[in-house]
Amino acid sequence: MTEQPRRSVATYETYQEAERAVDHLSDQGFPVQRVAIIGQDVRLVEQVIGRMDYGRAALNGAASGALPGALVGWLFGLFDWVNPLVSSLLLALYGLIFGAIVGALFGLLLHAMQGGRRDFASVRAMEPSRYEVVADEEVADEAVRLLGGLQTTGAGERPTPT
Repeated sequence: MTEQPRRSVATYETYQEAERAVDHLSDQGFPVQRVAIIGQDVRLVEQVIGRMDYGRAALNGAASGALPGALVGWLFGLFDWVNPLVSSLLLALYGLIFGAIVGALFGLLLHAMQGGRRDFASVRAMEPSRYEVVADEEVADEAVRLLGGLQTTGAGERPTPT
C-alpha cells in the first residue's frame, strides 16, 4: 500500500475543532477516508498528582497485581471439570488476593529501591499545540472549499488556510 501525497487544508487550536471540521466534511459527503488529523508540535506534559510514600506504593502495587491474579485464578478454575463455576470463582478470588499481596510487596520493594529519588506520582500526556486536517492531494481543493462554508461558533475555530 503506497501513501498518497497529502496537503494541509486547515489548522485548528484544539482537537475538538479539527474533529468538527472532519465531521462537517463527512456531512457534506466528502470521502473522509482520505483525510487525517495530525497533531503538530507535540510536547510531553507530566502532571504531578500526589506524593508517593510507602503506603501509596503498596496500594498501587496491590491494584496492579489484583487483576492479573484474579484472571490467572479464574483460568485455573476453568480446568476443574466437576464444578467449574464454583471453582473458577473461588480460585479467581484467591488469585485476586494473592495478586494484590504480591503486587503490594513488589510496589514496596520498587519504591524502597528508588531511595527517595522519585517521591511523587504523576500522569504523563502528549499535547500537540495545534491540529492540522490534511487530505489527499487529489481531493484537497474540494476539502478547502467545503471547510470554507463551515460555520464558526467562537474564536479560534475558523480554519487557518495553510
